[in-house]
Amino acid sequence: MASTTAAQDHNDQHNAALANKEGLNGAAGSGYQTNGQATQRGGGWGPYGGNPLAHVATNDSDLRMTAFGGQFQPGLYRAPKKGFANPAPLGLSAFALTTFVLSLINLRTKNVTEPNLVVAAAYGYGGLVQLLAGMWEMAVGNTFGATALSSYGGFWISFAIVLTPGGFQIVEALGGAESAEFHHSFGFFLMGWFIFTFLLFLCTLRSTVAFSSLFFTLDMAFLLLGIGYLDLNPNGEVRIGCIKAGGVFGLLAAFLAWYNAFAGIADSSNSFFVVPVLHFPWSDKGREKRGKVDNASARAEQSV
Repeated sequence: MASTTAAQDHNDQHNAALANKEGLNGAAGSGYQTNGQATQRGGGWGPYGGNPLAHVATNDSDLRMTAFGGQFQPGLYRAPKKGFANPAPLGLSAFALTTFVLSLINLRTKNVTEPNLVVAAAYGYGGLVQLLAGMWEMAVGNTFGATALSSYGGFWISFAIVLTPGGFQIVEALGGAESAEFHHSFGFFLMGWFIFTFLLFLCTLRSTVAFSSLFFTLDMAFLLLGIGYLDLNPNGEVRIGCIKAGGVFGLLAAFLAWYNAFAGIADSSNSFFVVPVLHFPWSDKGREKRGKVDNASARAEQSV
């Protein structure tokens, strides 16, 4: 109870500081906007419903928000422009569902081996919808989110183009779906996405475990799938073990994407609970927490 009260007091202090900074002070109990969401002063809720996701860099002169997977932000960032919704959960959800379906196919679930069904999801949801979410990330000023979501939207569209039966004749031109030339070409494609995802992963190491783990598992999925298509068996078939391992990491990435999407949607206005996140100890929020613990320990020792 004491820690909950302290967290609420901390949010109250931040809310008051933010209101004073933007000239939005009013009568007690009046509402104002914080990070694009309505917040009630005096309730101790703070941004994102006053939950474990509401981490604010109060020591920053611009009162920037800390890294948050629900906003697809890997580091300190300004609150989105007022009037814009948060496009990150939409893009994350589109990525999650399409990755989920393909990963189940890679795992040969229920003996399904052909990826034809995922082509529709790759065009309509993982491709088009995620690409649109990435464009809206540009509108709210999120460079990382715009780059990542737009790129993976493009990945799913290009993936669907490759596998469209009879449409673009890409597979047929490479000798068919079982040819070594197609396997190696597809492996090149996947390894390129492994490199790109690794660069994005490096940008998340100062954020939260949930957010960074999304890119780590996705990167491992691309790596294992790429190896599975490049390092063929002597008979010319793909390495099923690597493909299935890539499917496992793909499933983990899908569920982590849904986790971060839910974190960006759920707050006190629509949910009875919120999902927790864990900040890395070297992140801004992690260092802030360690400082508070060290100061509390020092005061306790002095009192003794």
